[in-house]
Amino acid sequence: MADVEGKTHTCGTICLKYLLFIFNLFFWLAGGAVMAVGIWTLVDKSDYVSLLSSSTYTVAAYILIGAGAIVMVTGMLGCCATIREQRCLLIVFFVLLLLIFLLEITAGILAYVYYQECFPLCYQLNAELRADLKERMIQNYQEPGQEEITRAVDRLQQDFKCCGSYSSADWTEGAWIQTYADGRLVPDSCCKTPSDRCGVRDHPSNIYRVEGGCISKLEEFLLQHLLILGSVGLGIAFLQIVGMIFTCCLFRSLKEDIY
Repeated sequence: MADVEGKTHTCGTICLKYLLFIFNLFFWLAGGAVMAVGIWTLVDKSDYVSLLSSSTYTVAAYILIGAGAIVMVTGMLGCCATIREQRCLLIVFFVLLLLIFLLEITAGILAYVYYQECFPLCYQLNAELRADLKERMIQNYQEPGQEEITRAVDRLQQDFKCCGSYSSADWTEGAWIQTYADGRLVPDSCCKTPSDRCGVRDHPSNIYRVEGGCISKLEEFLLQHLLILGSVGLGIAFLQIVGMIFTCCLFRSLKEDIY
């Protein structure tokens, strides 16, 4: 049945409309936040990502951008359905919310199952990733054609106030110390106050000495971001449940007002 123009709504229906509109506004903002995190990861943190052999984090960033765009479109659809009071749009909006919610739940279950299955191998895989990261940092630094790696290492050491993959002593093992060091013991980006050739002194008063080196700092950084993304995901999932409840209530209320 077509929507009836000029009909009078009950107080409950009007309240539901405002609640659902406010929900869609928050849902739209949440989608924009998720999208912004993905873009920020690609633009601002791309140097760190270049140090990893795996493309998982790059793919994850693109997934975040896509998911954020879908959530924003869904939120706009919900606003239109609420303002225009079209029950067919409310049904489409509810189905989209339900599909996104089921995808989030499925992804969470699969991630948990995968973690449980691979747990005995996690330490070995982590060791392989650490070794690969050390290789990239120490062997490729300032090598011809490795400008991106060089820039990433310098930024990593300055941002995280660290030196070397595991420790500052790692720099004595690579090709850099033999070819490009020019008397320096560590790169200048290891210095607490960077300046030309400041790396000739590797005393703790001059360079950063962090237990676990830059690798531990990078791992801590990635874990913190995973926690943030997980918290955002849980928050959006909670919003979706609230939105589905409001949508069902408004759909029923509009139907009762028509009849």
